[in-house]
Amino acid sequence: MRWFMSALAGLTLALSQSVSAAELIIVEEVGCAWCAEWNTDIAPIYPKTAEGKFAPLRRIDIHDPKPADLTFKTRPVFTPTFILVQEGREVGRIEGYPGEDFFWGLLERMLLDETEYERPNS
Repeated sequence: MRWFMSALAGLTLALSQSVSAAELIIVEEVGCAWCAEWNTDIAPIYPKTAEGKFAPLRRIDIHDPKPADLTFKTRPVFTPTFILVQEGREVGRIEGYPGEDFFWGLLERMLLDETEYERPNS
């Protein structure tokens, strides 16, 4: 019985980790006006949205070395750049911040096209 419970706990942990395999990386830098605008418009609500729950936000400074657990198709050049990663590999990108209205639509399209994301019923 103890073996079964241990195996079940391990399986549950593995499944919960695979569910959150998507991340939205924001590549930013100090002094970036568009980064500041995104941080004002979107950052406070992003974790509360379906998109934020599906692809949690991770921040990276453009001047820092790329984290070893991420693979990008190309090096980010502009800030902000939003890189959608699935299991650490880039699957989509938004370069620049097009404003709140366009950002949500572009993000949703990228999530629907590149991941197992399903639009919430509204």
